[in-house]
Amino acid sequence: MQLTSPRALLEPAEFADVTATVMDNNPGMTQDIAGRIVTEALAFVATAAQHPGSPIAPSRVVDEGWHALLLHTAMYARPCARLEAFVHHYPERPNAARQDVKVTARTVALIKEAGHTPDLELWTTPMDTGIPVAAPCGHAPKCGPIEPIPRPPSGVAALVSP
Repeated sequence: MQLTSPRALLEPAEFADVTATVMDNNPGMTQDIAGRIVTEALAFVATAAQHPGSPIAPSRVVDEGWHALLLHTAMYARPCARLEAFVHHYPERPNAARQDVKVTARTVALIKEAGHTPDLELWTTPMDTGIPVAAPCGHAPKCGPIEPIPRPPSGVAALVSP
């Protein structure tokens, strides 16, 4: 599916609800920053759906937007259905030793390849706290929505098509 904008995956009221969730989880965050985070999370989900098997992962800041999307389960299921792939989330506890900036760079490159313009201020290194967010999980090079570590039990797919 070719999107004109990642925001097109949600209705305006849905986007506002997810943005409000990011703001609720991060007291003091502006609506502008929260909306940018949600937009990048949508671009990430769309890109992950297009690249099953690729070791990609969101930045810590973008992951905050993904968490907010996931909290709205019925709403999150609709864009995944439009993308023809349900992008699952497999969180890990943050650990600087297993973070890889190459994975972030690869993810940003794939987002660009998909036709989106990444908001580079939000695609920070794993331990950059320039934009503080509540998201307490990290993603290793082969973790995230596509290839989780540890892998799920046999019979449970990391990427499920509806």
